[in-house]
Parts: sequence; structure tokens; C-alpha cells
Amino acid sequence: MPKILPSQAIEQYQCDGYYFPLKVLDDNEVTASRAQLERFEKSQDQPLAGAQRNKSHLLFKWVDDLMRHNTILDAVEDLIGPDLLCWNTLFWIKEANSGSFVSWHQDLRYWGLDTADLVSVWLALSPANLASGCMRVLPGSHQGELLPHKDEYADGNLLTRGQEIAVEVDEDQTVAMPLNPGEISLHNVRLAHASSPNQSADRRIGLSLHYMPTKSKQIVGEWDSAALVRGEDRYGHFKHAPQPAKDFDPVAVEFHRQATDAVREILFTDAEKVRPTI
Repeated sequence: MPKILPSQAIEQYQCDGYYFPLKVLDDNEVTASRAQLERFEKSQDQPLAGAQRNKSHLLFKWVDDLMRHNTILDAVEDLIGPDLLCWNTLFWIKEANSGSFVSWHQDLRYWGLDTADLVSVWLALSPANLASGCMRVLPGSHQGELLPHKDEYADGNLLTRGQEIAVEVDEDQTVAMPLNPGEISLHNVRLAHASSPNQSADRRIGLSLHYMPTKSKQIVGEWDSAALVRGEDRYGHFKHAPQPAKDFDPVAVEFHRQATDAVREILFTDAEKVRPTI
């Protein structure tokens, strides 16, 4: 029996490649999470930058706690089973009235993983709506062959290579996934998705968390890491990430350097050029 998702949610995810919304955090938890993020940003006098956005659970204990949130893990378990690794956590922040955007793309084209069972969870820490540039998806695009992509490196594109689907996407067939703060969406790693610039007066702050079965493998990089968040890993295909005891735990910070370097190599495999940071 499913732990948390109704049967129609599971059916929709399997058929269309996505499901939303699911409430995970209450208002106080959202406020606390956003405050911790922005307190750190204020301490360094700039927003999260470069590798700080990537595998952030190794830098911030509160992100590691969110990654292990029981409601999130219950939903993911309903979709892909009880033995779970989290491959990555990644902040998606669009400043108020900014031109930042995400082009249409499919993640599995670039992540070097052998699994189509990876679930991307997108957690809203501020309003993610049409005005602020919420995620849009192309239902059913997780089925069949991956679409061809090209690297555009466009200014304002939050993706590493500015990767973009090389065929026209019919916007009339797409679905917007607005989320209130504290809600999540779930989508398949093969699903085509994008988001527009933030035209609102508030920052659009999202945290994506990427979960996969423990049997998954990295087939591009020579070394890769993931956090065991539920169940048992009987395969050992990934180096297990340490669980930080506090923000900027020295052991986890050093692991973060190695882990983000590895992800960088994977993401830019066969790229014509490399951006300075990820």
C-alpha cells in the first residue's frame, strides 16, 4: 500500500511524468528554512553562488534535514521503492524582477545516470507561480527516446551549459506547476521542463532534490557520490556522502569539494566550452 500518495497521483506520475502539489512544510518551517538561507547569504554579502548551489546538503545541515524529510521520502518511496539514494540537491533562485530562466531540457541527457526511475522533487521556499516563473512541463515526454539537445550558453540561463531541446516545444501542450511555499512537485528525470523569468517583487526560491533507487549507476563519470536516505544500499555504486553534524562541517565541506568537482566533470562531458563554476 502507498505510504502517502493516492493511487491517482501515482497513476498520473507514471502516465504523464509528474505530480503536484504535495504539502510538506508548514508556514513556520518555510520561514525558518528561508531565514537560514538568507542569513548565510547576508553573512557573505551575496546570494548563493557557484558550487554553493550544488550538493548543498553537504554545506548546510538544515538542507540535509530537508533531504531526509519523511513526507518527501514517503512520496518518493511510493514511486520508486524503499531503498533510496539522493544524488543531488540544488538551489534554483531567481531574484525579483530578474531575467533568469531555465530552457526546455531533459535532465537525463546530461546526468550520466543509467536510471529512468529518478524522481526530482522541487520544494518551494517562496511563491512559485506564473508571475515568478514556476516550472512548466511537457506531459508524457518522459516516455520514448530522449529528445535532441543543443548547448546555447545564453545569458540568464540557470542551466550549466544553457542546454535546450533542439526541436520546437508546443507551448499549448505544456502544463504549469505553481506551488505555494512549503509545497513540492515531483517529476521524472526524463520529463521535459522549463521555467520563465521572475516578474514578481519577491525572490523565487526553490530547492530540487534528486532521488533514485540504490541499484542506479553512474555511467559517464569515474567517481560519483550520493546520500543514502532510506533503506539499504546492497549495490555500492556510489560513494556515500557524510551527514553533516552542523553547517560547514569540515568533513562534509571537503567531501563537497570532491563531489561537486565530479558532478562538474559529468555535466560538461563532451561540451564545447565550460563555464567557470556550476
